[in-house]
This record gives sequence, C-alpha cells and structure tokens, in this order.
Amino acid sequence: MVQEIRRVAVIGAGLMGHGIAQEMATAGLKVALHDVSQERLDAARANIGRNLGTLGVRDAAAVLARTRTGTMLREVAEDADLVIEAISEDLEAKRKLFAELDGICPPRTIFASNSSSLMPSRMAAAVKRPDRLLVAHYFNPPYLVPLVEIVRGPETSDETVATVHALMLRIGKTPVVLRKEVPGFIANRIQAALSRECLSLVERGIATPEEVDAVVRGSIGRRLAAAGPFEIFDAAGADVWQSIGKQVLPDIDASREVSPLVNGLVERGELGIKSGKGFYEWTPQRAQELRERMARALREIRGWEEGKL
Repeated sequence: MVQEIRRVAVIGAGLMGHGIAQEMATAGLKVALHDVSQERLDAARANIGRNLGTLGVRDAAAVLARTRTGTMLREVAEDADLVIEAISEDLEAKRKLFAELDGICPPRTIFASNSSSLMPSRMAAAVKRPDRLLVAHYFNPPYLVPLVEIVRGPETSDETVATVHALMLRIGKTPVVLRKEVPGFIANRIQAALSRECLSLVERGIATPEEVDAVVRGSIGRRLAAAGPFEIFDAAGADVWQSIGKQVLPDIDASREVSPLVNGLVERGELGIKSGKGFYEWTPQRAQELRERMARALREIRGWEEGKL
C-alpha cells in the first residue's frame, strides 16, 4: 500500500534543502522549510525564486506561495506526511534531529535523510519508527539532476519504500532503490573510485589537475552523459575490457586512505570554491561561471532526454 503524501517538511535550507523544497512545491505539494535563522530562510526563498526564473517556470509565484518557512521545528514538521532532512553530514546531529522529530510528528510521518554516505540503520536507532526511516539521496543541484537514491535500512518497511518511490516518480525524478544499504550508496562509491585514481595520477606526476579535468570532460564525461558504464562495457565488448583489465588493473590505485593531496588541502584551509582556493584559484566570478556552465549543460541534457532539443 502506498501512502498519500501531500505535505512535506524540509529541514535545512542550504544548498540542497532549498532545491528539494523547490522541487516539491513545483510539483504541487505544500512545503514547509526550516532552518535555524530567518536570514537563511530569506536567502533560500531568494534562491528558489532565482532558480524558478532561470528555469522559466510560469507559475513561480504559486510555487513560492506553496512554500512556507519557519525557525520553529514543531511548527514546520508537526503536520508533515514526509520530513526530508538536509542538514550537515554529521551522524550525531542527524540522530538528534530525528529523535526530536520523532516526538513531534504524527505516526504516519515518514523520515527521509538526504545523507550522501551515512547508512539509514545508523540514524534509525534514534527513533521509535525505524520502519518509516530511509535515505533519499538527491544530487546537486536537486532541481536539475534527476536521480534520487532510495536506501532502505534493515527495518525499513516495503510500504515506506514504495511510498517514497511513488512520490519521486510523481515529481519527475529518477528513483533507484538499492537492494541493501552500503556506505556511500551507488553514485558516491563510483565517484570516490574515480576521484581516487584522478588524485593518484596527480600525486605520481603523470598529469596536472587541469590535464585530468580536460581528459575527463573531453572523453568519458561526454559518453557517460549518454550511456551508463555497463552499456559502454557492452558496446566495447567483454573481450576488450578483459584485455584492458589485464594491463591496467594491476597499476590502479587501491589505497584505503584519504589522499595526501586532499589532507594537505584541508590542513591549509584550501577547501575549494568555499574558501577561494583548492586545486584552482576561485574568484567569485570564476565560481559563478562554473555554476552557470554546469547548470546550462544539465538543462540541455534534460531537454535532450525529454525530446525537446
């Protein structure tokens, strides 16, 4: 049986949270968005309005009207059918939040975490309804990237999974249900493996970050926008991949530790765009140019997939 979802609360109005709220409201759901300060909520509403304008949404005013905000958790969540948590990737903070929500929300409420790596079983221990908790992992920006990974814990009910899966289809997402929980789920495990080898190539002096980026953007990145790894595998043939594997796999980085390059960046406070420097120097203008380039490409891919281009 699939539960009807009409009211959604999103906890955390940051980069992911406001985008998730925007999608839900655009789909016609009533949304309540929570954060710890009105200043953050005002910024989130401004971002939603800007996003809707960029996307050319005609009923932007109606979308915003369906989105209320609040700094009081009870006022935001007490009547929600679904609560989506989008706070920082901190297990204890998430557990504390879900425990508080467990005492606020009615029994029907489903809890979903937007965690990008934490298994739902580690959060479900904080609530008395582990059968109604799962992970619904969106990707940034939520309103342009269609995938949502749905990750069930050992105690998550079939009804909870079916309800969230049906909702994601209803609002136009591409939901994938994992058969079992695992740290990092599917996408971030693949991304971590790719990043590990990219970092290794730089550490070993084989290429610079700029050269690695150019190779990925000009080759596999373009193919992966049109076909998945196993489709590409079959297009080339198992015999070809067997031959490549024999030559390359023995030399692939297999480290289980975080790259020294990454540790060094963190120690120096060079965190990327947020600090103005990472592997590249980031001025506000350059950062905005990257965001616009990525958003434009994602919009074009979506249009192509929908047959509009």
